[in-house]
Amino acid sequence: MSIRKAFFSFFTLALMLGAMLPMAKADDGDQDTQLTFSQPVEIPGQILPAGTYRFVVVDDSGSPDLVRIFSADRTKLYATLNTVPASRREATDDIVISFAERASGQPDAIRTWFYPGMLDGHEFMYGHQEEREISGDLKAVVTVTPSGIVSGD
Repeated sequence: MSIRKAFFSFFTLALMLGAMLPMAKADDGDQDTQLTFSQPVEIPGQILPAGTYRFVVVDDSGSPDLVRIFSADRTKLYATLNTVPASRREATDDIVISFAERASGQPDAIRTWFYPGMLDGHEFMYGHQEEREISGDLKAVVTVTPSGIVSGD
């Protein structure tokens, strides 16, 4: 009888763990992305020095278009930005970022950010003066390596 109880207990535990595994998967809802830039980059309202940052979608806003940019360890908040939805034709397994290339001496401006596997992304909104400066510039699209370091296509 004790072998039967042990088998039943083991089976029940295995069934519970099997049911819980899908819930243990990381939540992609916040699209938490760590990026390392080897040069300064522009975001609306400021320049981020070269370094590592975390881009996170704010879950509690009711809108998937509010993005926060933190230091790599999430101890410093650099910006909370409203974005507008951006779309692409084909999802990829990589993070994809597009930049507006700027005049010599100015950092490239981040235009869009796409999380892996998603068709919908985030377009960063700049002020009128910044938008005029970058709207006519050529765009460069980069993908991010698994280490999170930005590299050009």
